Amino acid sequence: MSSVPRWPLLGGWLPRTVSGMAAAGTGRDLVVEIDQFTMTFGRATVVDDLSFQVARGETFGFLGSNGSGKTTTIRALLGIYQPTAGTLLVNGRVFTPRQGSGLGYLPEERGLYKKEKVIDVMVYFGRLKGLSAAAARSWSMDYLERVSLADKARTRIDKLSGGEQQKIQLGVTIMNEPDLLILDEPTKGFDPLNRRLLMAIIEDQKRAGASVLMITHQMEEVERLCDRVIMLKDGRCKAYGTIEQIQDRFGGRTVRLRYAGQLPTGSPHWQAVLVQRHYAELSLAEGADEAVVLRELVEAGVAVSSFTTTRASMDEIFVTIYGGPDQADPLSAQGLGRVAS
Repeated sequence: MSSVPRWPLLGGWLPRTVSGMAAAGTGRDLVVEIDQFTMTFGRATVVDDLSFQVARGETFGFLGSNGSGKTTTIRALLGIYQPTAGTLLVNGRVFTPRQGSGLGYLPEERGLYKKEKVIDVMVYFGRLKGLSAAAARSWSMDYLERVSLADKARTRIDKLSGGEQQKIQLGVTIMNEPDLLILDEPTKGFDPLNRRLLMAIIEDQKRAGASVLMITHQMEEVERLCDRVIMLKDGRCKAYGTIEQIQDRFGGRTVRLRYAGQLPTGSPHWQAVLVQRHYAELSLAEGADEAVVLRELVEAGVAVSSFTTTRASMDEIFVTIYGGPDQADPLSAQGLGRVAS
């Protein structure tokens, strides 16, 4: 008989008690490997030569505009589609339903039995995931309490709001505490308060050792949660790496400077993009050390009263990549973003 999973607490977590869950490995332990994946439908190439990896224990953002090939890639990874070319592995193997107990998938199209009661649906899915009825019911009630839906346990799914149904769907996804979560727009349609709650739940799963592959258009979620990201455009990789790497490549770093005196010219470390009386904005060269820039200014006789470094937001970078003509591909999936092996 399955033991009752312990619910991870906000701000901390309790050890898992469901047997069979893999412990988090090191950054070199890969949970997802996609290599030279191509997918065509008829004459249309939906995904073209895509390669990336997800390390065990990390939260990985899978980003792109609508129609960029994200859902197609996930479906191929899970064996729903047969790839035209390339290799897609979960835990070093081609995924099969037998591996399903270690994976939780939240699709963009929700799949709940809307004529049934909330608690009955959750217990049903818990039984499918290998829990006893008692364990599934106990876990479900704890979860419903946390997401402020305990009073809706006996309510039919179709009587809930869209946001409430989304909470139930997420609960079903994580209730067997899988070691890999694939979440497609997990906070779609949520107000800011409930989005914060759902992000906290996802963070708890990560702290408990889960790897998270997350599709989202909410760039603030990406900046808050993701260790690394890949950005697709028209089925091809446009950027791949850590948030900081992508910000450096697409948005760079800017120093906002308040000063007195005369700015020097001809520095290899920065370029002035805005100069006003006692205020300037300096665009830093790739790899430039902020301390070196500050020392250079001081040694040139500039009296610095304020020196603040900022980066472009992921929102701004998203618009840069998807809001205009095709951009160059400065971060190749064959180089900077690849996990070392």
